[in-house]
Amino acid sequence: MNTQNFFHQFGLFFVILLFLAACQTVAEVTPEPTKAPAEPTLTRPPAQVNTAVPTTVPTDIPSPTPLPTDAPTPTATYTPTPLPRDVYAALQLIADGFVSPVALAAPNDGTGRLFILDQTGVVYVLDAEGNRLPEPLLDLRSKMVELNPDYDERGLLGVALHPEFVDNGRFYLYYSAPPRPGIPDRWDHTGILSEFTISADNPNRADPDSERIILQLDQPQPNHNGGQVAFGPDGFLYLAQGDGGNWADVGIGHPPEGNGQALNTLLGKIIRIDVDSGSPYTIPADNPFVGQEGVLPEIYAYGFRNPFRFSFDAGGNHDLFAGEVGQDFMEEIDKVVSGGNYGWPVREGTTCFNLASVSQPLESCASEGANGDPFLNPVIEYGRDVGRSTLGGYVYRGTALPELNGRYLFLDWVANEEIEGRKIYYADTNQPEDTLWEYVAIPLSMADGSEVPAFYSLSFGEDSQNELYLLTTDVYNPVGTSGKVYKIVPVE
Repeated sequence: MNTQNFFHQFGLFFVILLFLAACQTVAEVTPEPTKAPAEPTLTRPPAQVNTAVPTTVPTDIPSPTPLPTDAPTPTATYTPTPLPRDVYAALQLIADGFVSPVALAAPNDGTGRLFILDQTGVVYVLDAEGNRLPEPLLDLRSKMVELNPDYDERGLLGVALHPEFVDNGRFYLYYSAPPRPGIPDRWDHTGILSEFTISADNPNRADPDSERIILQLDQPQPNHNGGQVAFGPDGFLYLAQGDGGNWADVGIGHPPEGNGQALNTLLGKIIRIDVDSGSPYTIPADNPFVGQEGVLPEIYAYGFRNPFRFSFDAGGNHDLFAGEVGQDFMEEIDKVVSGGNYGWPVREGTTCFNLASVSQPLESCASEGANGDPFLNPVIEYGRDVGRSTLGGYVYRGTALPELNGRYLFLDWVANEEIEGRKIYYADTNQPEDTLWEYVAIPLSMADGSEVPAFYSLSFGEDSQNELYLLTTDVYNPVGTSGKVYKIVPVE
């Protein structure tokens, strides 16, 4: 922590200037319809996990090498490259008939299979030709909460295949279960991260009795669940958690500072654990808050409202990018780093969140959290002209669209429905750390040249060849059979 304080003191003056500039008055916009008042803020115990203390918490943490006190601050050199405006892409229908497909996983076993998660609780298998097998990989509906047919953010939300999946058949799911015994009064449900194993008799079926619960995370409200699960290039498992729901990070289950800023809860965080040791897991020795009293050591980064989707770059520096769903004014995409504080509920993107008038940011606000961690700016932000619930996306590392290689593709939930954009967006990742990235629209057509229909975008996915997919539905609620899986392909 001495080194961290040094860096903080060294750059405090510049950090304050940066964030004060980012939080200038924003022109008034027409407020959205008045929301129901938030419930009173209550103090609550820290969120529980299925073991109060992980079996093993390594304490031998290497200390960073301090910079020499007389070392000059290096000057970054950067030459902007104009982003081409003539990039086009198409959507090729791979499979349909889903209710609400929210995630995709691709075994790197040469079969060309895809695993498709439906929010309703079913994991389907597509063969290499896009045919859905008659029997699902796994059906968790009996273990889950009953979804609200009018609208629901709960369900089966995330999947990750173990890095050694081909050999060990292990994979991980995050889903919404009924409240477990002992959950605080009036809380909504329990989120569960579990490990499953492929059946020894059938590679297209999982053994339902193989479930090993890794984490149980009590949720005060039904919304803002996060749920993305992924293995990082370091072999550790990452899980995104929203701030617990409701609105503006207030109400039952939300402390005065908000779950986004509270370090004694896993809500509003991206967590990082080692599922290959311990029972049920251990804490990586270099997690940023290991050994700090009153701070949960699982936390990798914090200050999030609802990081519904995140991804690791399959190439380059394997950076972690998270799409952070905003409240009523700004959507953001963050380049997530260890120990990073992304500001919620003090900030929304680079703006200062205004609880009294959510569509009109404050002129100024704090530039750091209570423990001194500076609020980090997003790399991309956009307003309601682009969308209102970002999905984030992926850095493209496939070969079908070479002009997009190394560029970050992203989209919003409503961008091809309510806004009727018929496009996705991309940004060059080779941009300075201290600036918002320019992004450019990529017009979409269908692979046969026809017009793209209106749909709600639910998630991107990436296959074993690093080609990207778009998962969609025609309706915003988990009903019907309009869910589709598209592959992003070149325009012929």
